[in-house]
Amino acid sequence: MLKHISTIRVRYADTDKMQFVYNGKYLEYFEVGRTELLRSLGLPYSVVENNGYQLPVIEASVKYKSPAHYDDLLEIETTVEHLPNPKFRIQYVIRKVESPNKEIVAEGFTDHLFIKTETKRPTRPPKFYMDIILPFYQSK
Repeated sequence: MLKHISTIRVRYADTDKMQFVYNGKYLEYFEVGRTELLRSLGLPYSVVENNGYQLPVIEASVKYKSPAHYDDLLEIETTVEHLPNPKFRIQYVIRKVESPNKEIVAEGFTDHLFIKTETKRPTRPPKFYMDIILPFYQSK
């Protein structure tokens, strides 16, 4: 299983008139989590693209548990439980770092599909990608 934790501080521009983080921002926070997960593996998204592949989001879901506010420090836990083939799901849990028991703010998922850049057609995950992530899924 792949797992990574990123942090982000809520900017004033991320909040709405109610002084909560605007609901659409959580999808951006999910993006931060998944790009940092890939980067931590030595696979920044640019490497995937430079090798002729893309990973579009084909479905997304967010459950809002508790509001976050300006200047809150948030932890984005990003997890990929199953090997991609060619579709895969990335799960997210966002917590307030400085709250008692790291209160959950939001959780959700994004589904992705490997496609070839030139054809925009679905494809199996490329070998360079699988070579890097496969060890995380093998029994120890």
